[in-house]
Amino acid sequence: MSEFRIVALASGRGSNFAAILGACLERKLSARVVGLITNKSDAPALEIAKLSKVPTTIVDEKSFRKNGRWDRAAYEVELLKAIESYQPNLICLTGYMRILGKAIVAKYPEKIVNIHPSLLPSFRGLRAQQQALDAGVKWTGCTVHFVSGELDGGRILEQSVTRIEEGDTEETLSKRLLPIEHETYVRALKRLTSP
Repeated sequence: MSEFRIVALASGRGSNFAAILGACLERKLSARVVGLITNKSDAPALEIAKLSKVPTTIVDEKSFRKNGRWDRAAYEVELLKAIESYQPNLICLTGYMRILGKAIVAKYPEKIVNIHPSLLPSFRGLRAQQQALDAGVKWTGCTVHFVSGELDGGRILEQSVTRIEEGDTEETLSKRLLPIEHETYVRALKRLTSP
């Protein structure tokens, strides 16, 4: 059987990228991370990739600004080229802070996976933990889902739940949720990559 190839997209620290990479290296997943693509040249995830000798591609969003406007179409063309260069079986969004365009989503139907820090369909979009706190809910969690044309939409693969504690802030809740995200993402990928 041929190797199952994962490419990750990240914008920031890359903790979910590190969790997936670690699971592959420890053979908890029957897959290999073949590349990391980032939209920021200073993303800390790049250092994680470098230490593990994972090839990287930077499609720096700053390079696609003209007259103060972001040229999304040109950026998406370059991003798609970068993704295609790795010939992935699966694309994992690991803190990638851009919405993927229709052309990329259409090219890889149910091959792009994201993790979101809420129990979808509740609290879509940015600052999901703060949204949960503002709503006064007692439980929250994280969701691994396929990426569709809808923001934080797509078929749900895995969810994990955690209680919101008295006095929680966005920061404390986010910190407590992060290791749960890592476990949930790896669990979902195990289902997708198992022979």
